[in-house]
Amino acid sequence: QVQLVESGGRIVQAGESLRLSCAASGRPFSNYYMGWFRQAPGKEREFVSSMSWGGSVTSYADSVKGRFTISRDNAKNTGYLQMISLEPEDTAVYYCAARYDPTRSTRTRLEEFPYWGRGTQVTVSS
Repeated sequence: QVQLVESGGRIVQAGESLRLSCAASGRPFSNYYMGWFRQAPGKEREFVSSMSWGGSVTSYADSVKGRFTISRDNAKNTGYLQMISLEPEDTAVYYCAARYDPTRSTRTRLEEFPYWGRGTQVTVSS
């Protein structure tokens, strides 16, 4: 099984930027579709962004499109989520997720990702 560990979450002020990392281990990250999800207090976990193993297919939630950028470095078995212009509404626990999928299909649903990290807290103050 692939293990995922998120890092980079912290408290920031509105308008600032933050980069989250997702370190994969146990198996090579290549051929794994990568996703980012988040869960705010009292709300359901929601899709944020995803990327196919080769990076050719990317998806973003409407709420983050234009502000967040997903990327990955398969040689380092690491995925990233670059966040700019952060807003208080972005406050949530951010989860990295993955699925074995050497395709270029679009993946945006929680049930499509069987592997999950434990999350990293991002807090955006006003």
